[in-house]
Amino acid sequence: MLSHLRPALVSMALFTAVLGLAYPLTVTGIAQAALPAQANGSLVVDNGKVVGSALIAQGFSQPGYLHPRPSAAGKGYDAAGSSGSNYGPLNEDYAARIKADADALRADNASPIPVDAVTTSGSGLDPDVSPANAERQVARIAAARGMAPDRVRAVIAKATQGPTLGFLGQPRVNVLKVNLALDAASRTEQRPAR
Repeated sequence: MLSHLRPALVSMALFTAVLGLAYPLTVTGIAQAALPAQANGSLVVDNGKVVGSALIAQGFSQPGYLHPRPSAAGKGYDAAGSSGSNYGPLNEDYAARIKADADALRADNASPIPVDAVTTSGSGLDPDVSPANAERQVARIAAARGMAPDRVRAVIAKATQGPTLGFLGQPRVNVLKVNLALDAASRTEQRPAR
């Protein structure tokens, strides 16, 4: 029996050392050297303070901010509860939620509602909205901030990214980056002229 136990223990120790320690440390080291920002969570820093991640949505609801897609993650934008709702398109609760969200959006603005303004993403934490969704929010943001709509559009246009590698996916607007840029633009406009 001892002759069978020894090779098993040696194999377990070897594979634990190689696959449990050496491999993860090597991959982590390569990631830190090659892509440090991504390896550390694509954190967004504003005035020396981490304010979020470019990869995880936050629940902006104030009128002067670009609003993200609805979230099904936990109790809303909870990264620990990342998931979709798993509702199918014929589910009554899902249809009722979309109708209520669409009615609220129509009360605010009569323009057409982009699909991503009322549907959640697979993770429930999509940090981006479509350019059409961002454009639909321009009037509200401009009015709340006392900015010209064209100025808000310029901030959004600067933060709009094209498809990945030029052909994968759709154009998108990162909500956190736009909101930080809007705050910076508002501070700039409020400075007294010298």
